[in-house]
Amino acid sequence: MDPLYARYPFFEAAREAVAGADVSLPALVASDAPAVERGRERVERALRSGTTASETPDAYDVTAELLSYPIARILVSLLESTAAVEKYASAEAATAADRIREDLEREDALRSTDSVSLDLSDVLREFDLADAVRPAVRGTNGGAGSTGQVVEPHVRGGSSGRPSTRDPEWFRIDVGPYLQLFDAEWGDRWRLVNRELRDGTVWIDRADLDRCLERAARSRILEGLPFEFADDDGISSDLEAHVADLRRLLDERATVGSFDVVVPELFPPCMRNLIDKAEREAALSPPESLALMAFLTAIGMSPDEIVAFCADTSLDAEGIRYQTEYLRDEAGAQYPPPTCETLSAYGICHNEDDHWQVAGDPLAYYEARLEAAEDIVDWRDRNDVAEAA
Repeated sequence: MDPLYARYPFFEAAREAVAGADVSLPALVASDAPAVERGRERVERALRSGTTASETPDAYDVTAELLSYPIARILVSLLESTAAVEKYASAEAATAADRIREDLEREDALRSTDSVSLDLSDVLREFDLADAVRPAVRGTNGGAGSTGQVVEPHVRGGSSGRPSTRDPEWFRIDVGPYLQLFDAEWGDRWRLVNRELRDGTVWIDRADLDRCLERAARSRILEGLPFEFADDDGISSDLEAHVADLRRLLDERATVGSFDVVVPELFPPCMRNLIDKAEREAALSPPESLALMAFLTAIGMSPDEIVAFCADTSLDAEGIRYQTEYLRDEAGAQYPPPTCETLSAYGICHNEDDHWQVAGDPLAYYEARLEAAEDIVDWRDRNDVAEAA
């Protein structure tokens, strides 16, 4: 089995490999094969942490990893929650986007016969973008956004004519696919009126292309979800225990806005540590950033308020809005930040001041501190914050 299929199970070749394999999903579920547990982990990690990467990747072989994808799609469908489906698809796409960046940045010379081989042109073809996205560089008259001469780059990829994974920094994408892929929630910079449009193409940089590819992956993953099942479907009953565990996770959702006050001094130590780190202009890791955004969103802060709150930190406004978009759903609810135990596993929570004795998760800790505090002043009512916002 090609390791590429396990890393990108929504690729067409991977789906064909599953369809052509001598494997019965009902039999796989009935035997509670490793792929079933990994599929449950995919969904749980998606809902809790915004990723589907395994916490114990060495525990599963390539076949189990690949087959866990259709199992996860069945499980998330059985949850009968639109918000869960959306969050699962976003997490799968975000995980794939991270892997694509990692694989494309790997030096060709360092790739062994056992490692995944991926080229940017492979990814573009996968999403029918090979003819719509073209690498380009600026002439000497200007950089990004300039009206300098457009020069198509020489490709470095051998006789295949494929561009090197590290080339180039700029791309031209046809306006039609651009409009299909971008989301207005990404900010004003993405609106067509604020982009350089020439000869029916839009200029984007490599980071912009990465985001477009992530959106293309998300659309692919959402295809066919949720599944519909017959009442007498055996696979549903065989997965009942896993579905019950995941439903309990859904029941843990916190309603956004249930807290009516923002007092940073009363935040849990782990959240204050993350804020202090960002204020030192140190970059937060993806788990750190997601944990902080999940907490701030859960206590009722709007995206605009979070942007203002993090104005003097290493966190950028566009990234904040992108993460809070993932964390919220249309019903105004979100999944709570990870528990202290989970944060500890990521090296984020260190049980400072023995605060686990107060509460085992950030929201409960904050609620307890608020109840015990007197003469508190909401962050949003402070003059210096009002001016900054």
